[in-house]
Amino acid sequence: MGEVIVAVTQHPDEVARHIQQAYNVGVRRVIALGGDGTNHSLVNALAEFNQKHNPPMIYGNIPVGTGRDWARGQGIPYTDPQRIAQWIIGAKPTPTDVGMVTSGATREYFLNIASTGLGGEVVKRVNATKQRRPWTFLLSTILTTLSYEPQPVQVKIDGEDWYEGTAYAVAVANGSSFGHGMKIAPNANTSDGLFEVVLVKGVSRLTVLTALQRVYNATHLTHPAVMSTRGKSVSVVSPRGLIDMELDGEFNEGREVTFTVHPGLLQMLL
Repeated sequence: MGEVIVAVTQHPDEVARHIQQAYNVGVRRVIALGGDGTNHSLVNALAEFNQKHNPPMIYGNIPVGTGRDWARGQGIPYTDPQRIAQWIIGAKPTPTDVGMVTSGATREYFLNIASTGLGGEVVKRVNATKQRRPWTFLLSTILTTLSYEPQPVQVKIDGEDWYEGTAYAVAVANGSSFGHGMKIAPNANTSDGLFEVVLVKGVSRLTVLTALQRVYNATHLTHPAVMSTRGKSVSVVSPRGLIDMELDGEFNEGREVTFTVHPGLLQMLL
């Protein structure tokens, strides 16, 4: 059996250092124990690291956390420890698309889903919750919707005008599920070099709340308040300036944000 190195991190900034140390002694696979936020930290470290190293570091995730939506979307076991262990042993390196958001000189990668607007406010509420429960994301979404004002946005897909008006959210999806099981982008594929883009128009709060259940059974794409398309690049601009975002469940913000897909950027154990 090969050598195993165990590293415990307290902050995302520590991840890159541990990856470099492991690589220096011959380790070529890193497996993280954590949820979507952990994935976010590792993907950002590895996206930069692998551009400078060949062979690349291969990444695998044992899903533990509140949402575990990447695992849900990929059909990865996430409730039974024994099944998870059996799965990771048999998983194979697979070229996997990664998304990147840029705003000015700032750029950041995401693995699963990024969204603007309502999603940013929801994750701020979730992250402020001291003790998370399975219903935390749903409750936070409802409470945020009751107070959120849809923002005016201009959205372009692959450089072409797609939508202009108010919107609750624009979801740019590499994976299919977020918010603890909301199947926002049921047709997303992590190896096709395209995002699935889903937009919720600025309709009444009652309309959004009464249609919320449809996101869980993936029937929302036919709702008149929902638009969807596919593309390699998505730009979102708001005349109000700063745009709230969430990336893999982590809060962010920017001005004139652009999302681009990087096909097969990461070798993942799937």
